[in-house]
Amino acid sequence: MFRTLAAMGLALIGTTLLAAEPSAAERGKKALLGRHFTGATYSSNGYRTAWRFWEDGTKKPPERYDEAFMAYYGLHTSPYPNDGFPMGLRPTAGLFGRKLLTTDCMLCHGGSIMGESHVGLGNASLDIETLFLDLAAAEGMPRRLPFTFSNVRGTSEAGAFSVYLLGMRDAELNLRAPRLDLGLHDDMCEDVPAWWLLKKKKTMYFTGGADAHSVRSLMQFMMSPINSGESIKREEETFRDIQAYLLSLQPPKYPFPIDQPLADKGSKVFAQNCEKCHGTYGEKWTYPNRIVPIDEIGTDAKRFQGISDSFGRYYAKSWFAKEEKGWFVDDFNVRPPVGYQAPPLDGIWATAPYFHNGSAPTVADVLNSKSRPKIFTRSYRTDKDAYDAAKVGWKVEVLDRAPDPRRPGHERRKVYDTTQPGRSNGGHTYGDDLTEEQRRAVIEYLKTL
Repeated sequence: MFRTLAAMGLALIGTTLLAAEPSAAERGKKALLGRHFTGATYSSNGYRTAWRFWEDGTKKPPERYDEAFMAYYGLHTSPYPNDGFPMGLRPTAGLFGRKLLTTDCMLCHGGSIMGESHVGLGNASLDIETLFLDLAAAEGMPRRLPFTFSNVRGTSEAGAFSVYLLGMRDAELNLRAPRLDLGLHDDMCEDVPAWWLLKKKKTMYFTGGADAHSVRSLMQFMMSPINSGESIKREEETFRDIQAYLLSLQPPKYPFPIDQPLADKGSKVFAQNCEKCHGTYGEKWTYPNRIVPIDEIGTDAKRFQGISDSFGRYYAKSWFAKEEKGWFVDDFNVRPPVGYQAPPLDGIWATAPYFHNGSAPTVADVLNSKSRPKIFTRSYRTDKDAYDAAKVGWKVEVLDRAPDPRRPGHERRKVYDTTQPGRSNGGHTYGDDLTEEQRRAVIEYLKTL
């Protein structure tokens, strides 16, 4: 009897310990939302004095400074503990307890919709160019960047970041000098895709240029000169957990009433016209992972052309590509571009603006190329008043001319001029042959995804 009770007790203890062991996704969430991976660059004083460099004529610090800071740069309230700082700015301790700040993944991958912050939603409000220029100036550093970080607010030159940073490393990620020229292009104007779409993908990035199973490709932004090659490699298992967390994310649900009969009609139109590229939805979803040839899709080709062969060859020799052993090759190489990957559309209502360069402000514009504005701006707020529930996307103000090039960069980047390199909103004309009623039905259906 005693042995039986003892065995039962041990089994119960073992079960409890097993249940208490965090999952990979839980570990990844803790790491992603509780740590930084790029090293501290700024001081908390720099954060507090950045207003001195604002180009809007500010003469003294605003009374509600934290709110004004977020609005000026396009940052959002953190939904997780972050010492009062917005998503994307990470407080940390320096030598002798000095309070420092660094940036983290949520700078670009922490967005807001209906005034509510979401991890994994692309930040469509961010002016990363101005943020880095002003924080550098506030620290007494030169107010310049090695290349253009953003050409229009809400987008970034993420591909240029990777090209620039890899050029500073040898194959084993040790720092090298001089920096290699790997064909950097900083006019690709990239929108930030939602992390929750990764779970369906075999390939990722706009051209499908990387294997979605790769953990190391998620680590490219650790190549900040502050990190050694060995410190980057040590974090691979951490990023394996982070990847598990990213694959667990779900999109927010559409918050307004849906006309279900109209949505049912839209699902039929969608099945006839859209699902061969974007997949099916529901419990038994399918996703074809289709890369649409550039000549067929017809959207702006700058991102398609922007990652050079020299970068691909150098990446293939680096630690990033030597991730997985295979029977023939041991790598995750960069895939040569063919076109653009048609993404899954889960949570599409929350992910405006659209196309890889953010040039279509609403789903209605995606479905009718003739309705797309040529030059426009928006408030860059994310509250209910900034959202267009009928067109599904952001409300915009159409302008009759581009901004004067002499205006401050912070103001110029608020205007989306589709005549500029990397910013065309042509192509993807598949919805042009639909009737207006059919478009409204498809839009209603997309709200349900």
